[in-house]
Amino acid sequence: MTEKGVEYETVNYLEKPLSAAGLKQLLDQADLKPSEVLRTKEDAYSQHVAKKKLSDDQLLALMAKHPELIQRPIVVRGNKAVLAREIGKLADLNI
Repeated sequence: MTEKGVEYETVNYLEKPLSAAGLKQLLDQADLKPSEVLRTKEDAYSQHVAKKKLSDDQLLALMAKHPELIQRPIVVRGNKAVLAREIGKLADLNI
């Protein structure tokens, strides 16, 4: 993005965790469900999520409390966001 001259802000949600409401808004912008951005190889996943039937609200609360559960990076531009684990997803933001 820097090479293309696109301005962006980095939000390190491990250092400054998002609230459940903030996370919901971010995922809504990306048209993603909480279950679609879970990092399933984290210890927190095994302890708090695995083998449990959790609602989206319950997952959001856990992800807010344990941000290591959230896949990254999630890139926001304007009112749209993408999970940019694949660099090609940035094209969805017209970057």
